Amino acid sequence: MKKYLPLIAALFFVKLLIHLIGNRNYGFHRDELLHLSTSEHLDWGYFEFPPFIALVGKVAHFIFGYSLSGIRFFATLAGVLILILCCLIAKELGGKKKAIMLAGLTVLSFVPFYRNHMLFQPVVFDQLFWTLGFYFLIKYFNSKNVKFLIYLGITAGCGLMNKYTFLIWLLGIVVGLIFYDNGVLFKNKIFYAAGLITLLIFLPNIIWQWQHDVPALLHLQKLKESQLDKKGPFDFAVQQLKHPFTLTISLIGLFAYFFDSNLKKYKAIGIAAVVIFCIMWTTQSKGYYFFAIYPVLFAAGAVKIEKLLQRKPKWNYAVAALLILPVIPFIPGAIPILPISTYVSYLDLKPEKNGRVVITYDFADMFGWAEQVQLVDSLYQSLPLNQREKCMIWAENYGEAGAIEILGKKYNLPNPVSSHGSFWTWGTGNTKGEICISIGNEEEAVARVFSDFKLVKMIKHKYAIDEENNIPVYLCSNPKIDIKQNWKSLEKHVFD
Repeated sequence: MKKYLPLIAALFFVKLLIHLIGNRNYGFHRDELLHLSTSEHLDWGYFEFPPFIALVGKVAHFIFGYSLSGIRFFATLAGVLILILCCLIAKELGGKKKAIMLAGLTVLSFVPFYRNHMLFQPVVFDQLFWTLGFYFLIKYFNSKNVKFLIYLGITAGCGLMNKYTFLIWLLGIVVGLIFYDNGVLFKNKIFYAAGLITLLIFLPNIIWQWQHDVPALLHLQKLKESQLDKKGPFDFAVQQLKHPFTLTISLIGLFAYFFDSNLKKYKAIGIAAVVIFCIMWTTQSKGYYFFAIYPVLFAAGAVKIEKLLQRKPKWNYAVAALLILPVIPFIPGAIPILPISTYVSYLDLKPEKNGRVVITYDFADMFGWAEQVQLVDSLYQSLPLNQREKCMIWAENYGEAGAIEILGKKYNLPNPVSSHGSFWTWGTGNTKGEICISIGNEEEAVARVFSDFKLVKMIKHKYAIDEENNIPVYLCSNPKIDIKQNWKSLEKHVFD
């Protein structure tokens, strides 16, 4: 193994360097603000996801504060671990130096991973736990050492505490193991002990879901209505076709798990991949959910290519060039390694009549939050002290609420009130809303709650996403309703 360490280290540092440059640019994404907000309210579960991301957010904040690059470092750390694990899996599958090189380069060449491994979201940790789970499974296949089944159980428990889609991974693995050595693992007591460990780790979230009327089902229903039902029957598959070079490596890897004489003993992994793909396609999952399985396919594909080219080993470098060179121009669109003005020039983007420049969705969702918080703070500070003590900051969605919650720490703003998602569970704060700063709520909504309100400003930003442009900020007083008393009735609308 030692002879491969310099190669793996070189691949590691290339990926790390790209992320260290990109992670510090622009601002927090709206989803990052939500995840960090949950870390301010540690619990065994949340309306949108399990609690793992909140715990990591708490640790990240303890070490780095709310530094943009510091918070994102944890996502990047998970990303580089995925690259390392992909290389290690290639070695476990019998690969040598060329296979390890191709496995790592395929991870570097898969453009979506730059986005996934930058943003502080459950996605990157989901990919990590999938890859780690496959690694331990392969280690067990090779060694028959039952400690790897225990490690697998711990990984599965952590995976479930991070993202519910890990259930699909578990289902795929269980089906795949039926075909491993005539299902011998199902006769192994340690296998069931590992399953019990998984259940015990996940149990607190199950209890939390039960105590809160299983909000995960409501979230899934709303997600299906708002996004998944709008997808065409082939959208999931088409998402996989957008990256043809890395897809080719993964398909070679899938083929090898079934038909290569040296890799057929790992057929359970190939079966799991097919089962997972079919489940996700038939349930109209988001295309990127399946990206978590690619590292284990990349590793097998790299091993198979090395074997095919064993008489012409230098051709491995041609494959490496074919992988990495075509994607280099697309990396600035996946991770903000360029300053925004340079990025706009790079893509030759022209301003619209209103002066707004339309950039990619993820990048656009990193702009505007700081300006929103600055305006709210200036309005809050303009209030007399006795009114500030009674002031409620009411945010329309979790992005605006997350900005007040996290970026507002700099200004000592009170925590926001919002009925969107998990923010609803944190209630209305310590005031009755006699004075209120409303951000993002339209006039109709404000008028239903307050007798007196005044539009202070419509917030605009050159690069911000469309829904965060022209958002109103109102100063309100004299509530028509008892906000605290009516809060419970808003539960069924938390995902509207």
